[in-house]
Amino acid sequence: MNNAAPAPARTRGRPRGNPPTREAIVSAARTLFLERGYRGTTVRAVAAVAGVDAALIAYHFGSKKGLFADVMQFQCANALAVDHVLVGDPATLPERLIEAVTGLWEDADFLTLTAQGDEAAEVIREYLESELLGRLVEFLGGRDATARATAVVTILGGLIYTRYLNPLPTPAALTTSEIREILTPALRAALAPRPRTLTTTGAGRRGSSAPA
Repeated sequence: MNNAAPAPARTRGRPRGNPPTREAIVSAARTLFLERGYRGTTVRAVAAVAGVDAALIAYHFGSKKGLFADVMQFQCANALAVDHVLVGDPATLPERLIEAVTGLWEDADFLTLTAQGDEAAEVIREYLESELLGRLVEFLGGRDATARATAVVTILGGLIYTRYLNPLPTPAALTTSEIREILTPALRAALAPRPRTLTTTGAGRRGSSAPA
């Protein structure tokens, strides 16, 4: 009977030794997406620039689409969820959000990435829903945090769509200061705590007298 311990299984794509980090792969991918576009960039090309095996990219990101999502979300996270935006005086949060969105979307490299078609639009939708909305809910707190955060994300999503993704002439022609002047009051109203409302029952409004 052979009592020798079996050799440990080798998992495909797992990093060995001291491999480059995810950040190095994302950096290489970002460079190629900017130079060649989404369709012109291959996983093999990213692997060659990053100096890794393509299987390592598959292990970390799953696919080219997953890698592209990481590149885009890294940019979004740096701009929209950094400490100086979602930490600080709640009274100036509307201004910080507007500045973060316009600063991100008016960066030439980021605009090039967002021009990659449906893949870019899908990543932006996922980021707003899965990341920014949750961070805002946590920052705001309270019983109506989700409603307030949803209102804010809806306003910011409208700005992104009508000025950058599928620009309308009027929003696209506004300056950053004009956008701030127009949308800051709307964001401030969206962020304001909702008043408690009286609930109704079959007998009428709470607190009302019962009929004689």
